[in-house]
Amino acid sequence: MTARIDRLVTSGTFSLDGGTWDVDNNVWIVGDDREAIVIDAAHDAGAIEAALAGRTLRAIVCTHAHNDHIDAAPALAAATGAPVLLHPDDLALWRLTHPDRAPDGELADGQTLSVAGTELTVLHTPGHAPGAVCLYAPALASVFTGDTLFQGGPGATGRSFSDFPTIVASIRDRLLTLDADTAVLTGHGDPTSIGAEAPGLPEWLARGH
Repeated sequence: MTARIDRLVTSGTFSLDGGTWDVDNNVWIVGDDREAIVIDAAHDAGAIEAALAGRTLRAIVCTHAHNDHIDAAPALAAATGAPVLLHPDDLALWRLTHPDRAPDGELADGQTLSVAGTELTVLHTPGHAPGAVCLYAPALASVFTGDTLFQGGPGATGRSFSDFPTIVASIRDRLLTLDADTAVLTGHGDPTSIGAEAPGLPEWLARGH
């Protein structure tokens, strides 16, 4: 039996470089009736735990370490016993939010996570953040992109720790090589697909920062 994907939207704030903004985040739960993983524990550990409905949480996977994607991760880990996983290139960002609590494990490019008989492959996609990753689940025809790729183009690169040429290269080399019908499940807002976003690449390259 293939895992299913559940979406929970939580609300809070994103803070960096002295500014704070109200945001709605997508929390993705991948699994079956027995076990699951959470992708981006945003804002509300209680709501995420409730959405798990008693399932065993195998891991809390962070697509990157901006505070709005990780603020509820330690509390969710404490409530469930699940490890928090983060790419090590984002440790500096992580420490801005959780200086006294390190992640439990590292994510690496090409690493495979398994839940409910379904494999998710870690794709290191820096640009929005140095340790940004996407999770590709071919059996679900889906890629979880965090803030790397949205409906309409790349994630923001105007703040610290980000770089526009790097994110475009990540999207070009790691995401647009996936099947066109792959669903793009984003960190904020509505899903899209690889095929819908691929035609925009020349415009992104021409636009620059």
